[in-house]
Amino acid sequence: MTMLSRVAERLCWMARYLERAEDTARLIHSYTHMVMDIPKGSSPDWDILIKILDADPVFEQNHRTYNEQNVLKFLIADQENSCSLYFSIRAARENVRTTRDVLPEEIWEHVNELYLYAQEYAEKSVGRRNRYQFLETIIARCQMINGMILSTLPRGHAYRFIKLGHLLERADMTTRVIDVGAAALLGDERLRSTVDPLIWASLLQSLSAMGAYRREIGPQVDAAAMVDFVLRESALPRSVKFCLNGMRQELTPLKNNKEALDLLNQLRRKLSRFDPEVRSREELHAFIDKFQASLITLYSTIDSTWFLKDQA
Repeated sequence: MTMLSRVAERLCWMARYLERAEDTARLIHSYTHMVMDIPKGSSPDWDILIKILDADPVFEQNHRTYNEQNVLKFLIADQENSCSLYFSIRAARENVRTTRDVLPEEIWEHVNELYLYAQEYAEKSVGRRNRYQFLETIIARCQMINGMILSTLPRGHAYRFIKLGHLLERADMTTRVIDVGAAALLGDERLRSTVDPLIWASLLQSLSAMGAYRREIGPQVDAAAMVDFVLRESALPRSVKFCLNGMRQELTPLKNNKEALDLLNQLRRKLSRFDPEVRSREELHAFIDKFQASLITLYSTIDSTWFLKDQA
């Protein structure tokens, strides 16, 4: 089966934007819960959400203060911010619209409905009153769309590039969550001694991994154990190792895959050698910075190998 490179690219980015929308909704939902549970004066600032998404420069162009209202408006309803829920859903819709011929008919209908829902309610859901219902609806609809793709799309090239986008975005978000969770607590004894476990538990919940962690590790969330679990637990769908293994599986049948597979295998080796149990938070921060740079390089290789070939 052959496929135009521009179609493959749009399918990949459709999956990335859907995953980004779901992950961002999960992150906002869990963080809001955590802030409400932690005693006043002990909770970290709202700028953590901006730092997780590496969006500080864009945020500061239009906002002076990292308060709840500004941060949530930026992450939920901003039309120009590429990591906002509204932007991600709109971009996913556009990529589906231009690739409808290779997708099941129902995908367009459901993605379009998701976009119309976000268009109507995103601005109204910045405040706490409507926020939870909006976020839960976004998460549920993204899961439904991904489930429909998983259960109806033939396992050809379209499916492979969708899975690559989906897993690459998920690995990126998981490393961001861990990175900023560590950085937010570095050197802050007040947080470390009082609410450190609550912050790590909230980040674990944002990855939908709390139940799995309790079954495998135990009821108390330990920072090092949590980081190791979401980095290297091969059976956890949101772990970095699971994502890397999944990408390897989808890259293997593709032609001209040597460079991408070599980079991917380098990432897998780096991950297997890194043990959070014996590393400091500074070392964790440095490791994830380099790991994220390698993920960017991996996507650039995928882009130059399969997406730019017939667009010159």
